[in-house]
Amino acid sequence: MTSSYTNLQLEITGNTALVTISNPPANTWTLAGLKDMVRLVDDLNARPDIYSLVLTGAGAKFFSAGADLKLFADGDVAVATEMARRFGEAFEALSRFRGVSIAAINGYAMGGGLECALACDLRIAETQAQLALPEAAVGLLPCAGGTQNLAWLVGEGWAKRMILCGERINAETALRIGLVEEVVATGTVVERALALAKQVAKQSPTSVKACKQLIQGARNQPMASMLPPEREAFIKLFDSADQKEGVNAFLEKRAPVWRNA
Repeated sequence: MTSSYTNLQLEITGNTALVTISNPPANTWTLAGLKDMVRLVDDLNARPDIYSLVLTGAGAKFFSAGADLKLFADGDVAVATEMARRFGEAFEALSRFRGVSIAAINGYAMGGGLECALACDLRIAETQAQLALPEAAVGLLPCAGGTQNLAWLVGEGWAKRMILCGERINAETALRIGLVEEVVATGTVVERALALAKQVAKQSPTSVKACKQLIQGARNQPMASMLPPEREAFIKLFDSADQKEGVNAFLEKRAPVWRNA
């Protein structure tokens, strides 16, 4: 697997990929970095031994401040079009990661930085974290899933407060409204996210993949239309090696050895 990605550092720890957004000082996203996010996720999806992905920011202040506004200062529509497309492709690829993705928010998550976290399955924030989608303040809007994913998570009211009113929220408020699932002490978020990722490794990766697809499918389809595929996915898992291993491991009172097959 290629190990060099623009503005992204990759470290494999057991069955977990730890990805660090690294573009100081604010870990902003570049065109090359967004392209490489797609490539990185594709590479991880091709590895059956990777069950989870933890995403954090380099340094102690920023998870990611999103796009560098200097890119849009001259009003070049072609540049804006390319960046919007690449942001969408990158975070949609992240959302399609086969396993469980966890955003370890270690500081400011602003604009495209928060949209990146929204594309993950779970979000853990350090107590000093600040989260916002401030694009309307500069005449723009969140274009990488922000208007959709935020409303899905926290409801229309809070999505409108953050997007239409430009309200920045702290970690405590993010936890209260359901934007993050947990708040931890400063400097501990990666450790906590990696611990949660270890819990994922106890689950059958084939089951996790099927469950994730069903849960996310409910965003686009009425519940009634997702119930038959749920049953079909259940039956399909009986043909998997992991299902047989899981049952036998349970009966033999031992930890399962997953093959992701």
